[in-house]
Amino acid sequence: MPEICPNCGLPVEICACEDIAREQQDIRITTTRRRYGKVVTIISGIDPSDIDLDELARFLKNRCAAGGTVKDGIIELQGDHKKKALAALKEKGYTNIKE
Repeated sequence: MPEICPNCGLPVEICACEDIAREQQDIRITTTRRRYGKVVTIISGIDPSDIDLDELARFLKNRCAAGGTVKDGIIELQGDHKKKALAALKEKGYTNIKE
């Protein structure tokens, strides 16, 4: 008997919960200046109960070739990576992204 997803009730093989969760996120990408004039890209608006923020941050850091962290449900990337982060999130399947 196939394993059943607890969220949607469909078999795990055809479960679309993660795809639906990606489409429902209201993501905002901004930049801010920190100490000594350093620029930080901030990606906010992602619900940590639906999406694994640590995995997403690892993916974005890899794509942008930058350091970063996850703090209080917000992903911070070192440097100005708005365009790269936007392209990487669209590639990953996120559609509702604002700059």
